[in-house]
Order: sequence, then C-alpha cells, then structure tokens
Amino acid sequence: MNFLNKMERKYGRYAIRNLPAIIIALYVAGYIMEVFQPAILGYLTLEPYYILHGQIWRLVTWLIVPPSSLDVFTIIMLFFYYSIGKALEQTWGAFRFNVYIFSGVLFTVLGAFLLYFILGGGVSFGRLFSTYYINMSIFLAFAVAYPNMQVLLYFIIPVKMKWMGLLYGVFILYEFVESGWVGKVAIIASLLNFLIFFLSTRNFRRISPKEIHRKQEFRRSTAKAAPKAGMPRHKCAVCGRTELDGDYLEFRYCSKCDGDYEYCQDHLFTHEHKKKTY
Repeated sequence: MNFLNKMERKYGRYAIRNLPAIIIALYVAGYIMEVFQPAILGYLTLEPYYILHGQIWRLVTWLIVPPSSLDVFTIIMLFFYYSIGKALEQTWGAFRFNVYIFSGVLFTVLGAFLLYFILGGGVSFGRLFSTYYINMSIFLAFAVAYPNMQVLLYFIIPVKMKWMGLLYGVFILYEFVESGWVGKVAIIASLLNFLIFFLSTRNFRRISPKEIHRKQEFRRSTAKAAPKAGMPRHKCAVCGRTELDGDYLEFRYCSKCDGDYEYCQDHLFTHEHKKKTY
C-alpha cells in the first residue's frame, strides 16, 4: 500500500468528496428516466460495439442505468449503501474511497471490451455490465473493515456484518457458477477492485512466529495490569477515544507501528506509523 500512500499525498486534494451521495444521485436520475423515458436507457448502456462506432458517452453513462427495478426494497437498499459508503469514505479517506470505486468502474469497462474482442464483436451483453456488483464490492469491503458491527436486517433481525458478508459471498459464488462466460467475466471484472483490496490489505506477517510471540508477551503483560472496573481497555493513539465513548467504536492494533499502538476505525488507515529511532 506504499504506492497508494504516495499517490494520496500527491493527488489527495483532487479526490471527489461525498462520492456516495453522487452515486445515489446518479441512480435517482436513472430511475427518473426509467419512469418517464425508458427508451433513453438503451442509449446509455455499456456496449463496446457502439462505443467503438462513435457513441463514446456510453463509457460513462452506463453508471446511470439502475441495476434493478424501483420498489420499496430498492429504496431501503439505496439508503443502506449510502450509509456504508459514507462510513468507508470517512474511514479510508476520500482519496482511497475514490480509488476503490473508480477502479471497480475501470475494471468493469475493461472486462466488457475484453469480452467483446474475445467473442469477435457483437451487441447483446451491455446490460450485464452494470453497477450491481460494484455496489456489492462496497458492501463486502465494509464487511471486511467492520466484521463485528451489528446491523438490523430489514430493521428487525440483528446480524453481524461478517455473517452478512459471508452470505453475500456465497450468493456471488453461486451466481458465478450458474452464469455463462459473459456473466463470469462481468462478475470478476466488477469485483476485481475488492479482490485487490482484500489481498493487498492482508497482513500476513501477523501469522509469523515472531509476531505470535510478541502478541503472547503483550497479552501476558496486559493481564498483569488488568484495568479496574469502569476503566477503558482500549484507547486510540491519535484521538484518545476509548470504547466508553461509544458502542460503535472498534479498535485494532497496527502491526506496521513499532510498539503496541491501538487505533479506532477512523484512524486505523490514516495515522502516521510510529517508528523507533536509534
């Protein structure tokens, strides 16, 4: 992630702020067209054939095409995706969230053209390359970032995000197996941003013997100095907030810092790593 850190320092000021609201606004525009002028949507889909024949606006306008029909459930899901998208933007920062979303868009476009050339041209699969799986990638990223956060499914059933993420993953795998080659390419291209994010953010050093020994020593030392009743067990090294400041807060240790530094979800990805000076 060092490359992304350098890019953020250099180009972070150009990031689009409040991108989740813009995404929802595009959907609203698409649904308005679907109600009043549904024929227009046929000129906005991601069709490589038409793009190569002059209709270059399709490279962007396919983002307006709604991935599903408008109903009460869709409205609820739009509010839900806005909330988790906004949470990710606040956690990662606007620049990283921009990179995540736009890389998903780019991979989807590249997947459509790859499939077009493999099949030797033709027009028929533009609707398959929608923002449906890009939205799914937002949900999966949130589930990875906040696995223990609890949400109310249908405003009634309390479920942790990691179980919902697992359920979504099984559902995507089922769709992948049941789909033809066109569907498989569409799924892989749209979710490639999540796969890259997931692999690039895994800290494989944490399973090394040295790291395991360090954690064991830390647990033993903290057990000897257990906090008194009413005292916090976690504290962010940046803002100083503890778990007593809110049930929504999550704390994690940063393995890239030299020492046992703990951060809340707002500063886990944005803090400056602390290094020992010799």
